[in-house]
Amino acid sequence: MLTKFETKSNRVKGLTFHPKRPWILASLHSGVIQLWDYRMGTLIDRFDEHEGPVRGVHFHNSQPLFVSGGDDYKIKVWNHKTHRCLFTLLGHLDYIRTVQFHHENPWIVSASDDQTIRIWNWQSRTCISVLTGHNHYVMCASFHPKEDLVVSASLDQTVRVWDIGSLKKKTVSPADDLMRFTQMNSDLFGGVDAIVKYVLEGHDRGVNWASFHPTLPLIVSGADDRQVKLWRMNETKAWEVDTLRGHMNNVSSVMFHAKQDIIVSNSEDKSIRVWDATKRTGIQTFRREHDRFWILAVHPEINLLAAGHDNGMIVFKLERERPAFALSGNSLFYTKDRFLRYYDCSTQKDSQVIPIRRPGTPSLNQSPRTLSYSPTENAVLICSDLDGGSYELYIIPKDSVGRSDVVQDAKRGTGGSAVFIARNRFAVLEKNTSQVLVKNLKNEVVKKSSLPIPTDAIFYAGTGNLLCRSEDKVVIFDLQQRLVLGELQTPFVRYVVWSNDMESVALLSKHTIIIASKKLVLQCTLHETIRVKSGAWDDNGVFIYTTLNHIKYCLPNGDSGIIRTLDVPIYITKVSGNTIFCLDRDGKNRAITINATEYIFKLALLRKRYDHVMGMIKNSQLCGQAMIAYLQQKGFPEVALHFVEDERVRFNLALESGNISVAVASATEINEKEQWYRLGVEALRQGNAGIVEFAYQQTKNFERLSFLYLITGKLDKLSKLMKIAEVKNNVMGQFHNALYLGDVKERVKILENAGHLPLAYITASVHGLKDVAERLATELGENVPSLPEGKTPSLLMPPSPVMCGGDWPLLRVMKGIFEGGLESAARGGAVDEEEEEDAGGDWGDALDMVDVDGMENRDIDAILEEAERGEDENDEEGGWEELEGLDLPPELDTPKASANARSSVFVTPTQGMPVSHIWSQKSSLAAEQAAAGSFDTAMRLLNRQLGIKNFAPLKSMFIDLFSGSQSYLRAFSSSPVVSLAIERGWSESSSPNVRGPPSLVYDFSQQEEKLKSGYKATTSGKLTEALRLFLSILHTIPLVVVESRSEVDEVKELVTIVKEYVLGLKMELKRRETKDDPVRQQELAAYFTHCNLQLPHLRLALFSAMGVCYKSKNLATAYTFAKRLLETNPMESQAKTARQIVQAAERNMTDTTELNYDFRNPFVICGSTYVPIYRGQKDVSCPYCTARFVPSQQGNICGVCDLAVIGADASGLVCSPSQVR
Repeated sequence: MLTKFETKSNRVKGLTFHPKRPWILASLHSGVIQLWDYRMGTLIDRFDEHEGPVRGVHFHNSQPLFVSGGDDYKIKVWNHKTHRCLFTLLGHLDYIRTVQFHHENPWIVSASDDQTIRIWNWQSRTCISVLTGHNHYVMCASFHPKEDLVVSASLDQTVRVWDIGSLKKKTVSPADDLMRFTQMNSDLFGGVDAIVKYVLEGHDRGVNWASFHPTLPLIVSGADDRQVKLWRMNETKAWEVDTLRGHMNNVSSVMFHAKQDIIVSNSEDKSIRVWDATKRTGIQTFRREHDRFWILAVHPEINLLAAGHDNGMIVFKLERERPAFALSGNSLFYTKDRFLRYYDCSTQKDSQVIPIRRPGTPSLNQSPRTLSYSPTENAVLICSDLDGGSYELYIIPKDSVGRSDVVQDAKRGTGGSAVFIARNRFAVLEKNTSQVLVKNLKNEVVKKSSLPIPTDAIFYAGTGNLLCRSEDKVVIFDLQQRLVLGELQTPFVRYVVWSNDMESVALLSKHTIIIASKKLVLQCTLHETIRVKSGAWDDNGVFIYTTLNHIKYCLPNGDSGIIRTLDVPIYITKVSGNTIFCLDRDGKNRAITINATEYIFKLALLRKRYDHVMGMIKNSQLCGQAMIAYLQQKGFPEVALHFVEDERVRFNLALESGNISVAVASATEINEKEQWYRLGVEALRQGNAGIVEFAYQQTKNFERLSFLYLITGKLDKLSKLMKIAEVKNNVMGQFHNALYLGDVKERVKILENAGHLPLAYITASVHGLKDVAERLATELGENVPSLPEGKTPSLLMPPSPVMCGGDWPLLRVMKGIFEGGLESAARGGAVDEEEEEDAGGDWGDALDMVDVDGMENRDIDAILEEAERGEDENDEEGGWEELEGLDLPPELDTPKASANARSSVFVTPTQGMPVSHIWSQKSSLAAEQAAAGSFDTAMRLLNRQLGIKNFAPLKSMFIDLFSGSQSYLRAFSSSPVVSLAIERGWSESSSPNVRGPPSLVYDFSQQEEKLKSGYKATTSGKLTEALRLFLSILHTIPLVVVESRSEVDEVKELVTIVKEYVLGLKMELKRRETKDDPVRQQELAAYFTHCNLQLPHLRLALFSAMGVCYKSKNLATAYTFAKRLLETNPMESQAKTARQIVQAAERNMTDTTELNYDFRNPFVICGSTYVPIYRGQKDVSCPYCTARFVPSQQGNICGVCDLAVIGADASGLVCSPSQVR
């Protein structure tokens, strides 16, 4: 049973499939009717006008209608398009059990607990017949799919078949009044519209369900006697054929399958049973834990069933419909019915090869699942679920196209899956042992091999290689070398499709497609809401796949799109050019022609095959908003420009692609303030002062124009602007311009005219205009303002512009492929190589551009004249709003680009990605993330890999790494410094476009030097200095990067060495601090001797411990240390003291105080509490330095490395790119 869809709801009492759409109606015990899309798994609608349970529901086969009947005695007819109930049919006097539309006539049949069956005309909305005869509840009633019959089942233990032929005649032609009279008479006295044809008796309890066979004269019924009975009928009589026993409780519903010779029943015993209708035996049983089944529905067209139970419903199939197939070149081998068939894709010929199953063998769920083909040996491996998984090996005879029904004696065996891995070798999976048996064509085991992961299926992955699947990952395993070649975490993979060159593989799961390389390096992942069914690679490396209702494509970068819609699911076998070869669910071969233009165009863009892009732009109808949006999103606005007619869209695309000329042309066409403003902003960004000026002139934006003239040093134009402001009486604009020009006399004049005499006087006095100042002082009289004393005035002058006059230096950009190609497209000629060399600036023809140089020469005089003329004509009017006629004179109006002018137009390149971003994206190493400035990412990595939580000791190192990976150059005074990335391993021959990893200030060799210094300090007794050095190594190692795997092992070894020294030195320093506790002093000295130290340092520790214990009269303990010291061949002075202590102790082998120290029992020392943790006691460890701790310390910061959290989960130290690969 393959469950396709499941719902959780109130008890489901009625079910019906829509004949065409993927919909199912479920009527619930709560009174709600739900409309579900079982393909998408979504609730489309709910209808809740019934009061009480709704037991029957049915879709009309052609109209947008369905009918429902409930415990409120009402039959309702609904329109699911308008979401409303059209009308209600009243007449039944008790609960309504089932309702059904007739397949042709406008009738509804209903069965009720009032012991009657009623037939209604839903067009006239009347009851046209009442079928009486049952003497208990009628549990179901249904029309025959072809004949004029109704079958009903009742709790009176009978099944009745009713003939409604006369009713059909009556509704067709009520001939005359006499007929009508007799008809009325018969209606009053018990009509003859429907007569009982047969009464089928045989059940011992009430019958719950009866239904007709779709084509044969058979009826099946199910009853409370737990039996399913099969009845046959002819013209005159009906009789019981057989009884199917097996249900353990009342049988609720039973039906014939629409496509296969099987009966499906369900019951209150919580099971669904499948029976063979010809052999009348049980084939399969499906059980649920807690839910009784109440209703079954069979889809009229396709292989789907539905069952309603106490807590919802399930939509399911009884078996897979995907034909097993294998493709080799143009040859397709596939299974259909009992035969292996062959299809030639080149000639489209289909032929039968050999029979693979004897006639009459049970077929349910025994059909082949997979097929593997060896072209050189002409051998086929067929795997099925028979006997829990088995395979059959057939050698196809040379005269392969045979018609004989003689089944070849195949070589058989059991195994989860079997595939050819070489010409004459195939691999068989033993699921329970995760072993693969390699066999030859005689079915003999040649080799056994254990697989690296628990595997439930194997797939071909190139000669001698297997792709092994487990629940959550796949690996490629080389059987010869027994090596894992690649590994990838995936959802549960159902199908594996290799590209023709075996370089790429598509892994298909239920809702996901994963594209990976042949070593299982992930390239992209694609998620689908609808189930993925099949796929194949086309000749260009695009993956074409199908869902239940679409053919789609997936490009190597993960972009996908729909090629076309499907009516029925298909299984793609091969893609060749514009033709898709596929098998449908009936095992028929089909060739579908598709339009591949869209994905070929996107692929050409992706692979930078701009010549192809050019050809497609010229020749195909690739227009539409979606394509323009795609080009824009992928960073090709300049290509999108060629598809667009709309000026506003052209303007936006031109700005985005930095194509100022097209933007000017479009802005001129649109001629709106907003566009001119945006054009000005973009031109300013590019440093194209001429266009900025032109745009500001168009919007009459004089404030911005003034400032532009100031920074570009066009002081003559600035003075003309000042005159315009004067003419138009714009005092503020006039004053600004005078200020920008440093023209003091003008400023004084403006202030005087505006009536600000004190300000005018101060300005004149400060700037030394004595005669003007005296004249103003006279006018002011006593109100002359006083000037501040002791101040030196200076004239405010505008700064000299860096660049005077023309545009900023524009970056020279090589023309893109598109520009050259598109011009030639416009000229209609091919681009030959000579032309390409000097494809000048011939942008213009195709894109109707405007020369930008022509606009720089715009003179303000024209504006000034117009302004003065306006002044004369209308003196009273002032303000900026009425300043008309500022357009350029006609002869200067945006001239078209001339050939020589064009060559000076260059487009700014699109901004690249900062190197730090590239580093950050490419690296999984904390040190490189810190060097790139991504401190939070580095911290997250260290936390995940090493459990580090205390980053305070690493702060300065992060900053050092970041500043060490950059160098800074001064440019000139008014510009910021330029940062340069310093790369590790850079050389002159390196490609300028490929960024190497950042250079790092910390390396492994430095740590080895520090280790030597630490050893030296320890030997000379500078323990604090030694501890500082060792801790520094521990803090630096997480930020060290090495290249090879062997160096990674050295780094890990260094961590272990340094950890022992840090722990030992911390204990020794603690011992020296605890002067007043001799017992603790002895314990710490004793523990120090159990740290893994270099021999000279171990001797010093033993010597120290021996002395401390001897002084405290613990002679037995001192003896052990002395013996251990003598075993290390110490210096003579140490050896002499040790021998003396041994002699003293041998005379009196006692300890005056008891220590927490047992040298005979192996132990490790807790890094925080400094107590021994003996073998067998529980402990927790630091995920970074591996120091051990008592369990109570879990969750604290490690006392040894001072970085990681004790007991935290961590993946381990990653310090080399080789670990990431």
